[in-house]
Amino acid sequence: MTSPAKSLNIAVEGMSCASCVGRVEKTLTSVAGVGAATVNLASGMATIRYDGDLDLGAVTAKLDQAGYPADLADLELDIAGMSCASCVGRVEKALKAMPGVVAASVNLPAERASVRYLSGAVQPAAIAAAATAAGYSATPRTAERSDASAEARRADETARLKRDVVVAAILAAPVFLIAMGGHLWPAGEARLADMLGSQTLLMAQFVLTALVLAGPGRRFYAKGYPALFRGAPDMNSLVALGTSAAFLYSIVATFLPGLLPEGARGVYYEAAAVIVVLILAGRLMEARARGRTGAAIRKLAGLRATTARVLRDGEPVTVAIEAIVVGDQVQVRPGERIAVDGVVDEGVSFVDESMLTGEPLPVEKRAGDAVVGGTVNGNGALVVQAEKVGANTVLSQIIRMVEEAQGAKLPIQALVDRVTMVFVPAVMVAAALTFVVWLAFGPTPALAHALVAAVAVLIIACPCAMGLATPTSIMVGTGRAAELGVLFRKGDALQALHDVDIVAFDKTGTLTEGKPRISDFFLAAGFFRSDVLRLVAAAESTSEHPIASAIVEAAASDGIDLPKPRGFEALAGLGVRAEVDGVAVLVGSERLLTQAGIALDALTADANPAQLAEAGNSSVFVAIDGVAAALIAVADPIKAGSRAIVEALQKRGLKVAMITGDARASAEVVARRLGIDHVVADVRPDGKVAAVEALRAKTSRIAFVGDGINDAPALAAADVGIAVGSGTDVAIESADVVLMSGDLSGVLKALAISRATMANIRENLFWAFGYNVLLIPVAAGGLHLFGGPLLSPMLAAGAMAVSSVFVVANALRLRFVRAAGQGGIGTTSRQQQDPRRSGRWIEV
Repeated sequence: MTSPAKSLNIAVEGMSCASCVGRVEKTLTSVAGVGAATVNLASGMATIRYDGDLDLGAVTAKLDQAGYPADLADLELDIAGMSCASCVGRVEKALKAMPGVVAASVNLPAERASVRYLSGAVQPAAIAAAATAAGYSATPRTAERSDASAEARRADETARLKRDVVVAAILAAPVFLIAMGGHLWPAGEARLADMLGSQTLLMAQFVLTALVLAGPGRRFYAKGYPALFRGAPDMNSLVALGTSAAFLYSIVATFLPGLLPEGARGVYYEAAAVIVVLILAGRLMEARARGRTGAAIRKLAGLRATTARVLRDGEPVTVAIEAIVVGDQVQVRPGERIAVDGVVDEGVSFVDESMLTGEPLPVEKRAGDAVVGGTVNGNGALVVQAEKVGANTVLSQIIRMVEEAQGAKLPIQALVDRVTMVFVPAVMVAAALTFVVWLAFGPTPALAHALVAAVAVLIIACPCAMGLATPTSIMVGTGRAAELGVLFRKGDALQALHDVDIVAFDKTGTLTEGKPRISDFFLAAGFFRSDVLRLVAAAESTSEHPIASAIVEAAASDGIDLPKPRGFEALAGLGVRAEVDGVAVLVGSERLLTQAGIALDALTADANPAQLAEAGNSSVFVAIDGVAAALIAVADPIKAGSRAIVEALQKRGLKVAMITGDARASAEVVARRLGIDHVVADVRPDGKVAAVEALRAKTSRIAFVGDGINDAPALAAADVGIAVGSGTDVAIESADVVLMSGDLSGVLKALAISRATMANIRENLFWAFGYNVLLIPVAAGGLHLFGGPLLSPMLAAGAMAVSSVFVVANALRLRFVRAAGQGGIGTTSRQQQDPRRSGRWIEV
């Protein structure tokens, strides 16, 4: 069964714990057409996958009904070119066809369209482009909300929490002092009671507590009780029940004390008020910490230019980045950030590409060279023709890949999901049982003890920590990886890479530079190097073989002009034949010349092909007009640092193998130099897949490292496919992980991030589960069995708040993970020179 082909991101409001995640996922999958749904509590985003058309109205209605509304944004478009009602219909149809658009309405007289869309699912520029593609030029009237909607929503929520914490603390402080001050200053409490009267003090506590619950604490009841009535209680429901129970009990004790036993007429206003303060304070700290988990995405987004100078009718005009279209000529002044992916039309300059490759040295760019949006121009001026804009740029692809990885669910999350789906109802049952047991068997006043214990159980339980344990670690870990130049295209590769015990490499272009060079040139008597090189390079000029390219490049570096060959013929597995300037040229293997009956004694006397092969060279024989003329030795140099990478992997307890299509002799030379024991050589792409399967049979999990093009089948077949990118080759669909710079140290970085992230997730889950396993029995009165006190609901609230903050803070430690060879997305050359300047680092 194939998985749904389309996906859509939805920003969901109102989630506060792991049980919310389960409710939202269940709600989304209940919508007709939705095949799967994944929710990330840390980012507040849901990803749904579906086939065919999807009724977004039904999606948003279901979410509203469940109490977790989708975050909707409004967009105003100026529409040009409309003349009648049919134009209006076409524009509306084009807008509504965009994935993520919920509703669209077009006003012909005003030449304006109002669009409602799901935040995070689609960008305003894409919506405008849909109308433009329909034949009606559309321009966003304002793009601020969409560009920073998630950031603004987070900032607004943090500001509201901060205000509510301050207000709640001011109102709760007198309640706390009145109720608890007697323990610190009994004489002062008696004097205050004499002055104002005990009933007056109770009334003051009642009023202040009511203000706390009805004001800052209202959010718990507005969300908690509706969820409870729908049969889907969440963390808000637990807080609402606990504080309501304490408050209502206190009201009875204040106004109708006769309904309660003599010894059970105490009030718990301070518990209800302080619980709200502590939980809001915990959520504020959590919100601030969670805001830092998306720092990598914000850093990447910050690399985008916001405006650019575009040549219109030969004159430079400053326009918003959204207004640039493919084919525009973009002026890039010294020191500016390049706005689009394109090709240099005019000018010469050096461009800082460290944000992509991690290489601190700027790269020279001149006419015909490709440039990437987000990189920084040096001292020269450039004119760039835009080839990719908007969502199609490399930087946008990188951001999208990181976002998708951050929204992934690891296999380890399955256990958490199963537990959290029943956790809140189980806590409510536990609180009810606690109340009944204390009421039946507890000491006098049994009712008061039963209430305190039950409220403590309700408050201390924290599914928030469970829900945050995995996604926050994934968000920070994948973000940190992106900063190091490692892109996890699939979030579950984080866990799979952690379990790998063998790493297999492709040879050419991965362990070696992939650019063969002429290392030796042996000539027969009577031949001259320049003449032979001219004829051989001309014959090879139409071949795509890497060795042919090396020969042609050697001729070009010598300044040799190449004539056009005639009668070119590629001889599979042997070489080539051509006629150049009336001369018959034969280039290829020793067997090719031998089959042609050409004696090689004049060449092999001075050069030993076997020794050349042992040294890692490939021998190319040349015959001119049926006479052996030269033996050219071609070598593919090993990448600097390849041996160090292999040794580092072996020191970590991993086995290293090499799988290549090259000849065995050449492959074994490279393997011997690098210290690789297992070699599979002379195999086609399907043979590489078979080799991967054979290695997997001997071990548990295998990672394959290749260039992402010819190695695509093996990358897909491995448990983890790691593609070595070239700085711009980031859309390699077969790979799970992409190394942006092509530097193999990225393999170590990926492993370091994987191991650190999985360790961090285990720590978070241990804390989240251990916290509840240990403290729920304590809250229920477990210590009282051994002569200890009952746990105060206020202490329970404090512990609950700390648990969530601990999980997020622990995940943020991943921002300091490092491995050998810093550099990558968003890393400046100064950071590379002094990587410790931004804080402490975690060595992995």
